[in-house]
Amino acid sequence: METITVELADRSYPIMIVDTLMSQSEEVSKYLGVGKVVVITNDAIARLYLDQLRLLLHDRDVLEIVLPDGEQYKNLDAISYIYDQLMAAKCDRKTTLLALGGGVIGDITGFAAATYQRGVNFVQVPTTLLAQVDSSVGGKTGVNHPLGKNMIGAFYQPQCVVVCTDFLKTLPIREVKAGLAEVIKYGLINRPDFFKWMADNSEGLLTLDSELIAKAIKISCESKAEIVAADEREGGIRALLNLGHTFGHAIETASGYGVLLHGEAVAIGLVMAADLSRRMGLLSAADALNIRSVLEENFSMQVVPPADITVEQFMDLMSSDKKAELGKIRFIFLKAIGQAYIEADVEVTLLKQTLTAGENLCR
Repeated sequence: METITVELADRSYPIMIVDTLMSQSEEVSKYLGVGKVVVITNDAIARLYLDQLRLLLHDRDVLEIVLPDGEQYKNLDAISYIYDQLMAAKCDRKTTLLALGGGVIGDITGFAAATYQRGVNFVQVPTTLLAQVDSSVGGKTGVNHPLGKNMIGAFYQPQCVVVCTDFLKTLPIREVKAGLAEVIKYGLINRPDFFKWMADNSEGLLTLDSELIAKAIKISCESKAEIVAADEREGGIRALLNLGHTFGHAIETASGYGVLLHGEAVAIGLVMAADLSRRMGLLSAADALNIRSVLEENFSMQVVPPADITVEQFMDLMSSDKKAELGKIRFIFLKAIGQAYIEADVEVTLLKQTLTAGENLCR
């Protein structure tokens, strides 16, 4: 087992990277508290992994809540349904909510935990690569609103995160690539050697070579843990983790939640961020093209936004994004691969050029 600690004083917690869920059952049990355990998952994950979790929890008082699978169900209706189930089962403040699933389940469960009886403990057991390297770590919880992604939520840290690499064996390639987009993001932010390593090992990462994927997960979790420890509530450098997300969230919302996976939208957003950085004279043309090439050619990712999203839609959605401040859209730009920074002053003409570049992004 590899253990990475998110250092947040008395709220610090471990990220445990394990091969199989049962291999560290005693260690995991330490974080489940003394009360009822409520497992929240979706119907697709329940068919695959709920039996394994039942073995781990065989001696506990357990309630299971199974939600529909899909980003379109990440809303207040799901939260209300969870509250109904918790209250009907007379769950008290000693209850621990356990999220078994991808980023949608993790975000929903965390928000329910943050708000039920003003806060109960929760544990993250992420089952997708994207959730393992990103959304399960750092305490961002919440749900979507029809006018914007993740607009309703709270910062609320888990008791622990259990990353089980065995879960990845059942992921479709589309989910693998979506997760790898978030992994690539860490290299672009502040780890240029990691970005190059990923490009050099793309074939093995796409086929989930056990040694390579374990290394990618470990480095990603270390990177996020360091940034979260330095800036838990995104008042400063944590915003760097949003590289590509201002564009990506707008694409998700405009396309309809669930049409594109979050990581797919982020991959497009990374290329758009590189393109705008190049147009602003910050990023070299060679670096911008390299970023697109690695995503598009090495990892076979979509890098061009859907053609039916208008400039007006982009501008409206980005200005409504939760990262906007005082009416200004905050972007994360690149000065080089591995050198990201935050900027709110963007020349609108250049931004619109990126929004209409289509197939010519970074070219």
